[in-house]
Amino acid sequence: MGAEGKSLNISSVVKEAAANDGGGTSSGSGKDATSLIPSSSISIDISLPVPEMKPGIIELCKDLFGKWSSLDDSHFSVERVSGGITNLLLKVAVKEASSDYVFLTVRLYGPNTDLVIDRKRELQALPFISAAGFGAELLGLFANGMIQSFITARTLSPSDMSEPKISTEIACQLRKFHQVKVAGSREPQLWSDIFKFLKQAEALEFDDKEKQAKFKTISFKEIRDELNALKNLTDRLDAPVVFAHNDLLSGNLMRNDEEEKLYLIDFEYGSYSYRGYDIANHFNEYAGYDCDYSLYPDREAQYLFLRNYLEPERPHEADGKVVEALYVETNTFRLASHLYWALWAIIQAKVSPIDFDYLSYFFLRYDEYKKQKEDCFSIANEYISTGSING
Repeated sequence: MGAEGKSLNISSVVKEAAANDGGGTSSGSGKDATSLIPSSSISIDISLPVPEMKPGIIELCKDLFGKWSSLDDSHFSVERVSGGITNLLLKVAVKEASSDYVFLTVRLYGPNTDLVIDRKRELQALPFISAAGFGAELLGLFANGMIQSFITARTLSPSDMSEPKISTEIACQLRKFHQVKVAGSREPQLWSDIFKFLKQAEALEFDDKEKQAKFKTISFKEIRDELNALKNLTDRLDAPVVFAHNDLLSGNLMRNDEEEKLYLIDFEYGSYSYRGYDIANHFNEYAGYDCDYSLYPDREAQYLFLRNYLEPERPHEADGKVVEALYVETNTFRLASHLYWALWAIIQAKVSPIDFDYLSYFFLRYDEYKKQKEDCFSIANEYISTGSING
């Protein structure tokens, strides 16, 4: 089945979200929210090598974009680009009849990622995020992915994020992102998502005996107790709720160095959540996939980020008490980030075909949670009791 004569009505998804929100929408989003995005029923086998995937990608592009339907296949080139560990990102170059080139990004969802990613929530949010000027333009949808405009920029590395100039750019962009209003419920989703992951994870069994043996060493009762204690603590901080990215690792940050322009991309984990969680999760990603938490930013580096987040135009004028409060908020939610991705990793260990040791990743994140718990709880409790922290 082709795309001609049919499209996915984004407005119906957004209107459903708005109805749940009492009809609220974000200003300036109407045009994007009511756009008709071309869709196709074609599915691409993500397990294939890129050369074997190419014919399907060409068929998909011709199906979605009728003006290319008569182009010879030689007008298309496909290459792999860097991305996350739950998706495959491809760059497609199309030489049009006019000899002009058009570049696209094809994002293929990993198998079973719907277990950890709410695709409906992502689709509801994209028009509002795009209307606010973030990310690539959504051009088309297909059975297991989407096509977006291509961003001419490099993907950051974990070490890039700690450079003061880039850190301040990220802080300023994240502040703007947190001001985006997305239709639908504005209840924070963090804890419901984490407890959903816990329920899914504890019910798993592994066919691989070695994996099953490692899995059996995990105490889910202990994790549930830790989650409840941490939730009770963070509830006392009364942290602001914003629309959060929730996955601001280096792979989801791009920069055009010539233009000095920073891009936030890939909003599949985006939801309403706590401001401090989004910042803390970003700080945790300084460690990279190797989980070298010695790279977690020190207090001085955090304060530089937080001041630029709070007062992008005049960071030196940021109120010291407000910065301190956000520091406490961030370093308490730091623990929630570890538990979220630890449980996520158990599920991925079962369902993901990607060559990554997810079970070991669980233990790295959970061990870091336990290592940091005493200090983080102590700082939060001290602040709650006295309104300030020592040091």
